[in-house]
This record gives sequence, structure tokens and C-alpha cells, in this order.
Amino acid sequence: MNGNNQAYKIAAASSVEKSTVHPAYVIITPARDEEPYIRFVLDSVGSQTVLPVEWIIVNDGSRDRTGEIVDQAASERPWIHVIHRHDRGFRKPGGGVMEAFYDGYHALSCKDWEFIVKLDGDLTLAPDYFERCFKHFSEDPDLGVGGGCICHDKSGELVLEANPSFHVRGATKIYKRECWEAIGGLWPAPGWDTIDEVKANMLGWQTRTFADLRILHHRRTGTAEGTWRNFVKNG
Repeated sequence: MNGNNQAYKIAAASSVEKSTVHPAYVIITPARDEEPYIRFVLDSVGSQTVLPVEWIIVNDGSRDRTGEIVDQAASERPWIHVIHRHDRGFRKPGGGVMEAFYDGYHALSCKDWEFIVKLDGDLTLAPDYFERCFKHFSEDPDLGVGGGCICHDKSGELVLEANPSFHVRGATKIYKRECWEAIGGLWPAPGWDTIDEVKANMLGWQTRTFADLRILHHRRTGTAEGTWRNFVKNG
């Protein structure tokens, strides 16, 4: 399952310190109408140097072939599980994503995970992405939430999306279990990916985007709702 991924390779680090013990992590991916992009993230996660214990993909009422594609991936990899939600008939920014996320969360069979990841369905990651992320967590015991930098392809060049270093974009958020439990999970409404960090910081946890880890986001932030509507939403 490689789609057109050859055009979107994210370079891995030339050397990464290897460890004989890697943390157990789980991924939840809410996905709605991601047919043009879903193969990128499927291939990226499947190629990781440190694989997840479990990956739940929630097909959130897609009207395209997203459900069929992720079902095929699940048939090939036993650690991928798929949940199909009914089509509510419209996108529900923020709240809809969280409803889908928590359907996946409650379906997790792995109970002893150390990290939980909220990952979008339109990303390309380097094959050592998670290994390098966990290295950052191991170096800073106060780090509770982390993730890579979001980039976009502009004429073949990766262009960073502007973002303060303490804010981890909602497309790729990794939560350390102790922090996750301290903040009580995610707020099921728009703004969830800021509220989580405010709560974490108030409780003494650090939150950080990893400047050395770049992620290709195939669909620009907010364009799923329409560019104008996204501008209005963000003032």
C-alpha cells in the first residue's frame, strides 16, 4: 500500500540512539473523507522503527473510500483496528473530532500503554518519527505533551507552519500517560488542543513542539471546513 508516497518522503535522522526497550504507545486517528491522503499516514506508521501496540482508526462517516482503504490496512496489520461511525451529514469542527476520538479511546484493548497519540489522517512522517519523539520525552521527565512541526509542500519545499514552541498542533499530539491522567483527557469541544496544554502547564507539565522533527501535512490546517470559514473562526 504505497499510493503516491514516493513524492513525499520525510528524511529520517542520519543516526538515532537505539534502545533495547521502547515505550508502549497507542494511536487514535479520527478520519473523515481522507481518501486522497490516508495512504500516506498508513504507510508512514507502518514503516516506523518503533511500531504502536495498537492503532485505532475511526472512520467518521466518510462519504468517499476512506473506510474501504482503512479496512484493507487493518486486514494486513493485526495491530490496526477500525471503527465506522455513521455520517452525521456535516463536519462538526472540534467537537466531532473529539466524539470520534473518544469512540476510538473507549475501544482500546491495550490498557497498559505509556503514551497515547492523537494523529490526523493526512500526514507523512519520517520512519524514525516516534522513536525520536520518545527520546525527547526520556530526556525531560516533566514533558507531558509533545509532537513534531507541521509543514506544507510549497513547490517541492517543506515550509514550516507558524506555531509557538509550547503549542503542539492538534494533528499530532503525544501525551505521556501520567500527564493524560492528570489533565483528565481531552475537552470534547472546539479548543480542545489548547485547553489540554493550559491544564498541563498549570499542573507543572511542559508542552513542546520538537523543532527537529518535521511532519508533512497534506491538507492545510482548517481547509477541510473551507478556507474562508476557517479565517472567520480564527478571527
